[in-house]
Amino acid sequence: MSEKIKIILVDDEQLILEGIKMLLSAKENISVDFMATGGAETLSHLENTTSDNFPDIAMIDVQMQPMDGFELVEILKKRYPELKIIILSSHYKSSVLGYMVKLGVSAFLPKNSSKAIFIEAIEAVYKNGMYFTKEDHQMLSTYLNSPARKKSLFENEETLTAREIDVVKLICKEKTNQEIAEILFLSPRTVESHRQRILDKIGARNTVGIVIYAVINDIHPVPIKL
Repeated sequence: MSEKIKIILVDDEQLILEGIKMLLSAKENISVDFMATGGAETLSHLENTTSDNFPDIAMIDVQMQPMDGFELVEILKKRYPELKIIILSSHYKSSVLGYMVKLGVSAFLPKNSSKAIFIEAIEAVYKNGMYFTKEDHQMLSTYLNSPARKKSLFENEETLTAREIDVVKLICKEKTNQEIAEILFLSPRTVESHRQRILDKIGARNTVGIVIYAVINDIHPVPIKL
């Protein structure tokens, strides 16, 4: 991988920030460009960052004060929908994972993950937009075991049409709107309309949400790390 993966780290513990930066420093293809101890500092930095220097991935701690990770992620996803987010937390629970999935987070890593897992997750998120371990998949399956839980994950869920499912499958294969249009003999504008209707129907925020919806509903095989 020749391209530099630009990362920002957000955690209210300075030692954690320094530790993760040191852990990643040996990788030539990963660059930690900014570190912040809070949400306000992060938002201010991004507002003043040019498109050429904008980060690819933000690694964010869930438990921070006064703005916690959940609030920061919601703001980031609204302002910068293409920014990929990896959540770091000591609280690896199904309810937290489910909520983060709904927001369109790309990966969820326990803070005690190994160096290899950290690097593997970063590279997978950069390349594929998401990273799931076998444990993540099992936890999501448990969380979604009841219809009520499944409904709560995608609150506005409606039935997708056959054409919308075709579009979802191609989105999961990382096809662009132009490529999807050519494959389905549609105009790019029609594909974009389908994409927006899919987002509205399932209550997802972005493409990651569409992929996760497809995985949960057996529309697309889950790309999990066994």
